[in-house]
Amino acid sequence: MPQLNPNPWFYIMILSWLTFSILIQPKILTFTSTNQPTNKATTITKTPSWTWPWT
Repeated sequence: MPQLNPNPWFYIMILSWLTFSILIQPKILTFTSTNQPTNKATTITKTPSWTWPWT
């Protein structure tokens, strides 16, 4: 059964992960997002209690 032979697939997997981690990942990490996260003040809104007609 050829799918159990790890010789070519293990090499391909290692090569692809090394390519991603060495070449592609640093290029992706240099991009800056356009919307930087900011801390918003939490506002507590007071909602009126519901008046049920049957109580």
